[in-house]
Amino acid sequence: QVQLVESGGGLVQAGGSLRLSCAASGRTVTTYTVGWFRQAPGKEREFVAGIMWSDSSTYYADSVKGRFTISRDNAKNTLYLQMNSLKPEDTAVYYCAADVGSYYFTTNDYEYDYWGQGTQVTVSS
Repeated sequence: QVQLVESGGGLVQAGGSLRLSCAASGRTVTTYTVGWFRQAPGKEREFVAGIMWSDSSTYYADSVKGRFTISRDNAKNTLYLQMNSLKPEDTAVYYCAADVGSYYFTTNDYEYDYWGQGTQVTVSS
């Protein structure tokens, strides 16, 4: 069992930065793959970034590559998403998720087992 709690969302102007946090409990964060997803109004949930449990490889959606950075603090059992150069199209509810059953990295949200409650990110133009 894994519990995930996101924080750090808010309102920011285009070009600004935010750092999202995802505090994990129940299992050590290094033993499963974690990812960030987002869902904008009227759109499907989409993959943003992820970090593989086994070798800490990181993965990014093309739309955020070079602007967002995913990281993990093992001592705090916390996942982060540093978001720079934010754009209005980044506006969405951001979720962290844990995939505890796969031995490969996936961007498919249906393969993730546990989800946080989400945090709103709004980027104004």
